[in-house]
Amino acid sequence: MRSSCLAIGLLAIATTVSAQQLRFDDVVRNLRNPDPKIRSAAIRLLRDAKYPEAVAPVAPLILDPIDDIQLEAISAELSFFLEQDVKPKKMVGFVVEKRRGAVAAAAFDLGPLVVWPRAVPPELTASLLQAVDDDNAKVRLEAIYATGVIAKAPLADADAQRLIKALDHYDPAVRAAAARVIGRLKVKEAGDALMKAITDSQRDVRYSAMRALGAIHEPRAIAALTEQLAFYKKGEGAWAALDALAQIGSPASASLFKERLQDKDPFARRAAIEGLGRAGDTASLDVLEKTVTMDDSVMVRLATAFALQKLGRNYLARIVDLMNSNTFTQGQDYLIELGPAAVPTVVPRVQDPDAGLREALVDVLGVLGNETTVAVLEPVTKDRDASVAAAAKRAIARLQQPR
Repeated sequence: MRSSCLAIGLLAIATTVSAQQLRFDDVVRNLRNPDPKIRSAAIRLLRDAKYPEAVAPVAPLILDPIDDIQLEAISAELSFFLEQDVKPKKMVGFVVEKRRGAVAAAAFDLGPLVVWPRAVPPELTASLLQAVDDDNAKVRLEAIYATGVIAKAPLADADAQRLIKALDHYDPAVRAAAARVIGRLKVKEAGDALMKAITDSQRDVRYSAMRALGAIHEPRAIAALTEQLAFYKKGEGAWAALDALAQIGSPASASLFKERLQDKDPFARRAAIEGLGRAGDTASLDVLEKTVTMDDSVMVRLATAFALQKLGRNYLARIVDLMNSNTFTQGQDYLIELGPAAVPTVVPRVQDPDAGLREALVDVLGVLGNETTVAVLEPVTKDRDASVAAAAKRAIARLQQPR
């Protein structure tokens, strides 16, 4: 525990405490203060100082009896793991002003690569999952999405079971979020519960459950997903089913994928092409070679380059070429799936003029690289773009973690 003063200057934490510099351990003690104003102020101090040592001490406040303090604590925990400044609700005289949107859900949508590779104390994951049953709807949703941002796979058995239980929560927003988080954390034990959830009364839950079945590569779901695709035929429901089948990539689904190659919906074409690549359908090489240059959707052309690479052709450079502000995440997912063989193609492109592409590729190297990649990334920590430099530091920290 640090005993040095917090580097936040002079601050009065409560009316009974005069303005003074506060030591880290004193602020941590204030997290247990019976006065909610002091607890809340202590959370904000630790969040603003961005002390990673505060991760564990703040965790119990996620279960605080006061909703606003719970939300402050969740927001603070997110800030310890994200380079971006995740601000909590604005406080004015301990009156919390409402903000639009949800911090944790927005953080979840940023994807896993932006998360700083810090150790996650078991009590933090347990507190977040316990808060999923909170009486307050916003606390519930923030807690489950924060779990998806912060928690590391594989989950402890008790945590996995609590997350699976959330698929049967009375709040449909929590059920849908639970499916998304299960997919992100690859909770394979959730297969049975997810297959049940694809007949949920709420469409968002059904769609999220289908995609999660694909994310955990549940082969037992192939028949049910095929039935769902036949039922929906088009629209988001059909795409969710087709996307899940494409992630599983069974050769048994190859004929179904071929039927969708000319679909009017580019999302359906993308999923069908990904599925053919993962299914190893070399019979489709000729049509894919045409699609990679002729389709009017960049997203579809990128998927085609990925499929061709999976089928043994050399399209790694094309994948990087097709990555833009709308397809960075898609391209990152493909490169990571293709594995370390992509590294020699990616390394030279971290000097690309496009800062967004540099950042996306640096994050990929943080997953696929090794100790030799650190030397490549060191100069990038001084990149002229602050986001790229931050990504390089994050990638180096990830590479230096024990594997």
